Amino acid sequence: MVKRRDEILVGATILLGLVLTVGGAIWLSQSQLGGGGEAHRARFRSVGGLGVGDPVVLRGVRVGRVKSIRLGERNWVETELQIYEGVLLPARPAVIAASASLFGEWQAGIVSLDDPVDDPTLRRDLEDAMREGRDAWPGGALPDIGQLTAQANRIATDIGTVASRVQTAFDSQAVGELQRAIRDFGRVSQRLTEFAQQQVDILSGVGTNLQQGSDVLADAAQSLQNSLARVDSATNQGQLTTILNNTQVASAEMREATADFRALVGVARANEQSISRIMQNADSVMTRLGDRSGTLGLLVGDSTLYVETSRAVAQLRQLLADIQANPRKYFRFSVF
Repeated sequence: MVKRRDEILVGATILLGLVLTVGGAIWLSQSQLGGGGEAHRARFRSVGGLGVGDPVVLRGVRVGRVKSIRLGERNWVETELQIYEGVLLPARPAVIAASASLFGEWQAGIVSLDDPVDDPTLRRDLEDAMREGRDAWPGGALPDIGQLTAQANRIATDIGTVASRVQTAFDSQAVGELQRAIRDFGRVSQRLTEFAQQQVDILSGVGTNLQQGSDVLADAAQSLQNSLARVDSATNQGQLTTILNNTQVASAEMREATADFRALVGVARANEQSISRIMQNADSVMTRLGDRSGTLGLLVGDSTLYVETSRAVAQLRQLLADIQANPRKYFRFSVF
């Protein structure tokens, strides 16, 4: 009799412990046994692993549970969410189904449509659900851990395949040929740099000659202005003064043009390294230069440009000398 009574006490104690455990779990989870609160409907293209009874969270806090999940019209998945009383929802709510842990638990998170969504797939699902209708909250689902792991495995396999192909393609012979090609490329680039430096020097010489010619013309114009000023003062008409002023303005403009040309030469010198880098990237152009084909290739192997420039400078000097020797040959003035 005593033994039977002890068994009854032990059973009652275990039963009471189970009741207290279940009640405490229900109270802690705030499930409210499906009673109270307000029901809202959400529309998904796919809910992933979300199931009935899973929690509904807002900013990480549980505010309800998933009451039902059913397949609606046009293969949309419609879920009914039981939200607790007193919960302040966003003005434009949306629902995102996502994995809550590594053990397969899922949850439905309430977010605001005013917040930016970084995932393009999730953003597209929410936009599609919104276009379907305003009678339900738009919803989307994030991929679970298994899908992400499988995708990462496929990416790792592809990387391994690409690395194997690269290792097979770049053997010791290919590396040697690549090194020789790079050395040849460097030599061609050096030749192009030297050519560019020669052209800069030639342009600088031309600019110097133009400056000297401008100085000669300025001196001649000044002398002519002094002579014509005396003639103009004798005639007292003022016409010669106007002509001299125009000549002086032309000389000043010639000086400015020469200064601009010298500035252009200075810019070319400052950008010599940039020109070299551009030439290094032009592999096809360098090949044509090496073969002496095309217009630029002919210029590299032909000194015609230098010869023509020297002739032009010589002719310009002869013209200036002739102007100084015979000014009346180029300038005619009539007092009456």
